Amino acid sequence: MSIEVKHHTNEKVVLSEIEERVVRLDFSNASSRHAFDAELLGQLTQHMTLLSKRQVAPVVIIGNSSGDRVWSSGHDLKELSEDRDPLAYGKPIEKALRTIRGYPNVVIAAVSGSVWGGAVDLVMSCDLVFADRNAQFAITPSNIGLPYSTSGLLRFFNNLPIHVLKEMFFCAKPLEVERAAQYGVVNQVVEIGQLDDATLGQARHLATKAPLAIRAVKEQLQVLEDATPISVSAMERIAEMRKQACESADFEEGLLAFSERRPSQFYGR
Repeated sequence: MSIEVKHHTNEKVVLSEIEERVVRLDFSNASSRHAFDAELLGQLTQHMTLLSKRQVAPVVIIGNSSGDRVWSSGHDLKELSEDRDPLAYGKPIEKALRTIRGYPNVVIAAVSGSVWGGAVDLVMSCDLVFADRNAQFAITPSNIGLPYSTSGLLRFFNNLPIHVLKEMFFCAKPLEVERAAQYGVVNQVVEIGQLDDATLGQARHLATKAPLAIRAVKEQLQVLEDATPISVSAMERIAEMRKQACESADFEEGLLAFSERRPSQFYGR
């Protein structure tokens, strides 16, 4: 049964209780093209954690209702000047992604506009993705010299053909929404102006399903997805390569070039 919509403003994240079992979380960081800084990610994680503790965890829609052309510019690169590896296990973005993947009900990403860097990882961590025809997805760590994490790559590896994955990570060019839907990254593409209605309709439908059954299936799928074996020697080798890249002059140059709005000059050192 529909209930009165309640809005709880918590600075960069707004929680809207649409119905008893349907909740929407809208993020906003307009001064940085809706970048995911530590504050925003912390608020998102807190909301998801509290919602998961309800007797029946509601279906969650994650979106950005600003109407801007950029859904999110990804991880806030200004914070990288002090944190050279934002993708480590205990960092804010990884905590937020784990909270979304481990949430005991369905999480839907509602995407309008371009999605960049770590924001694509957040979309991939949701259970369903609805997008309008303005949406596009770009993975951009190669633009600044940031080595992506193994866990992050596995999320894409399990959802994209290998050559499309390499194209996205090597070239950092946007994947248009029609092509993203072709590869199964997007569940449904809707016309501009119809995203909210389509997403809410799906959420309401999901809210009528058995929550314990959904929770059990979601947990099983996550276990199966995480079951890819990696040898200790491979993990050590990868860790050393990531350490070298994070400490490199190229990474410093990538961050400086981004702040100065100019092309990076990389030398492989």
